[in-house]
Amino acid sequence: MSTRSAAPRPLAECAVVVSSRDNVAVVKSALATGERVALDGAHELEILGSVTPGHRFATRAIPAGTFVLQYGQPIGTSTGISAGEPISHANMSNEVPVVRELPAGLSNPAPDYFAPAQRARFRGFVRADGRVGTRNFVLIVPTSMCASHEAAQIAMLAELTLWSRARFPNVDGVVALPHNKGCGCSDGSNLEVMLRTLANYADHPNVGAVLFMDLGCEKTNLTLVGRYLKERGGLSTQKPVEWLGIQDLGGTENTIKKGLEIIGSMLGEADKTARSEVSAEHLVLGVKCGGSDGFSGLSANPALGHASDLVVRSGGTVMITEVPEFCGGEHLFAARAKDAATGKRVFEYVDWYKEYAKKFGTVLGDNPSPGNVAGGLLNITIKSLGAMAKAGTTRVEGCTEYAMPPTSRGLHLMQGPGYDQESTPGLVGAGANVIVFTTGRGTTIGNAIAPVIKLASNTPIFERMGRDLDLNAGTIIDGTETIEQVGRRVFERIRAVAGGEVLARAEETKHREFQFWAEQSVSL
Repeated sequence: MSTRSAAPRPLAECAVVVSSRDNVAVVKSALATGERVALDGAHELEILGSVTPGHRFATRAIPAGTFVLQYGQPIGTSTGISAGEPISHANMSNEVPVVRELPAGLSNPAPDYFAPAQRARFRGFVRADGRVGTRNFVLIVPTSMCASHEAAQIAMLAELTLWSRARFPNVDGVVALPHNKGCGCSDGSNLEVMLRTLANYADHPNVGAVLFMDLGCEKTNLTLVGRYLKERGGLSTQKPVEWLGIQDLGGTENTIKKGLEIIGSMLGEADKTARSEVSAEHLVLGVKCGGSDGFSGLSANPALGHASDLVVRSGGTVMITEVPEFCGGEHLFAARAKDAATGKRVFEYVDWYKEYAKKFGTVLGDNPSPGNVAGGLLNITIKSLGAMAKAGTTRVEGCTEYAMPPTSRGLHLMQGPGYDQESTPGLVGAGANVIVFTTGRGTTIGNAIAPVIKLASNTPIFERMGRDLDLNAGTIIDGTETIEQVGRRVFERIRAVAGGEVLARAEETKHREFQFWAEQSVSL
């Protein structure tokens, strides 16, 4: 029997229309050429080409030169699209309007904070300076690539032979930060970023003791790192700190032996700090997305946005990054700023990144990966409009540089790339003590010192990768939960993971990725 003779499928059964202004619908389950869709009780249309999940079809004719709309915003310009026609690069260009005029007196109201007695609580590690950790690691920091092998070996052997939860119940493990930077690097901002990132990891409230290591002859040796720490006033939290040089000790084997001796004593010291109950105002949430699809902006990202609002309303901090994924939608984020100066700063961050990308012969519009495009994110504007939903609805308090802690609580934009392996560590370097990472295609990334919670945008990927993904927002697409209901679940999981009640999946599978963004190469 032909699809033309079958009864029309209700729109809500097979697709999602995000805003009443939209002229496209995002397909939940595949539609074949010739199928009919009932838009309402009186209107139906025929699908003019096959549409896979996450992609779109026009709900009405979109004349050439007019905007294709999703999220109530332009996502491209039609070259002539008929009702029922799939949206593709063949019939939609990427041109969209971006109006960057901000009122001189721009002023958005402060969040509607919960009363202190009504705020959620979790059990964290309270440090001497008042910051709160969600984990308590002994950390090994190599100052260059030249010491990374030994650092990784010491951490691995220490966890195998010295550390156990039974012996040190208040310590979450021994971790290293192996990386491929340092030594023969140039001076300037890339060196500053490296030193800042390593120092902020050592200073992080999720770290209870630190061992710094160098080879001895590299540019970024212990002397340079020590000078940098001294100039910034040292570490803000009292914790055991030791220094170890590979050449001074006579090579790899002696270094590993000595390193294990140091770690053995540090474990006992770090174990003296135990969890205690604190308010959710001490949550510093980093929000990220990767391996996104056409459902990410409809389910996982807005659900995380609702959880972000709950963190901010609890007096906590939320940081969003991936500045390339603001391209085409930055005016909407800037309009949410607390004042005009902050809104202009948002524009400056995007413009800086555009110029930065030009140095390497690329543009921000190149950001969507092949997996993104296959999943329905045809251009950077579609991706950006959906990605920004992770930041919720509260006002933007400020902007901060990569791996630089913000100076106030609330919602902040951190400068940084969209590349997962660099933007996630940047959020932690900026002080995030927990990360929520949304994904539609599936991703397994973790972090060396902070738990990374994964939120799936669709049910099939959650079922397929359930050992790597913590929560499913695909129920929103399935119609069994609302954005607010999933957002509440996400917030509760953040609270539970932060308090050590449960581990994030990435922690269970020992994902401890670390890398940082440097300007010798470009990562969108």
